[in-house]
Amino acid sequence: MMDKNTNLTKRSEIAFETKLLSELSHLIEQSQKQIAVYANSTLTVLFWQIGKRINDDVLKNQRADYGKQIVPTLSIQLEQKYGRNFTEKNVRRMMQFAELFPDIEIVVPLARQLSWSHFLILIPLKSEDERVFYAQLAIRDSLGKRDLRKQIAAKTFERTNIANLQVIQSENIPLNTFKDPYLLDFLGLQKGYLEKDVETAILSELESFILELGKGFAFVERQKRIIIDGEDFYIDLLFYHRTLKRLVAIELKLGKFQAKYKGQMELYLKWLDRYERQLGEEAPIGLILCAENSREQIELLEMHKDGIMVAEYWTEMFPKKELERKLHLAVAEARERFEQKKIL
Repeated sequence: MMDKNTNLTKRSEIAFETKLLSELSHLIEQSQKQIAVYANSTLTVLFWQIGKRINDDVLKNQRADYGKQIVPTLSIQLEQKYGRNFTEKNVRRMMQFAELFPDIEIVVPLARQLSWSHFLILIPLKSEDERVFYAQLAIRDSLGKRDLRKQIAAKTFERTNIANLQVIQSENIPLNTFKDPYLLDFLGLQKGYLEKDVETAILSELESFILELGKGFAFVERQKRIIIDGEDFYIDLLFYHRTLKRLVAIELKLGKFQAKYKGQMELYLKWLDRYERQLGEEAPIGLILCAENSREQIELLEMHKDGIMVAEYWTEMFPKKELERKLHLAVAEARERFEQKKIL
């Protein structure tokens, strides 16, 4: 009996020690993470301060040759004393950093959430709007360096801007919810594909499709069956947006957008609002994906007022220069239409 009690006591002690070790390990690991975040934040702010101090000194002297002389000299001395973080190349990056992010009140909170490596990716971007957009995207979606580079290469900023210009006056669709166009080259579709082929390919590459849609989208159902007046209708894809707290119906269309698609989506959204919307959720919204937009029809129909977004999808990835050219043209056209609409 004593042996049995002894064994029970030992097992209890072992279990207690295991639990205690696990809890202490968790505390240590959490603390290590906090220390790493604090150290990274402190280092990033230091780099900003160094860049700002050199910039101010060079500007005060107002001589280009002085700037050329002081940076190499300083960087050699700093590198010898403090290591490879202070090579001439890195010191010049710090100067760029301080020039492009001039407000320390903005830098400090960003530095708590983004690493110096993130800032090195943001610095070469052309505009302040672009840098702010990708900084916020990296924070919101917890993007690492690799994923941030992917978003920049995929021109997410430009494509989101095009979509925003379509829904900027919408009360139902928040800005930055959609993109236009969507890049679906990962589906591997062959020429002559049908609507069902697009849908099937999306489901087989669902993770990639959700990544292209953006963070917050959760898949609900394919070919959602709804019955109205005894007649069957089917919503191609139904998603739920966790952040927006609303259902998102997606319709896939071949060819150009047609005006009749609006009535179809309106019907689906009203049915979802009546029969599927849960307590605490916002009104459902819709995304119509077409191989080609009909810009003037979409503008005249004012679909954003009904919570409907229309976007193109591209099944082939263009070379970088061609992608930039097409998106630059699309952004210019979208802005021109928006400005004309304001005048009218």
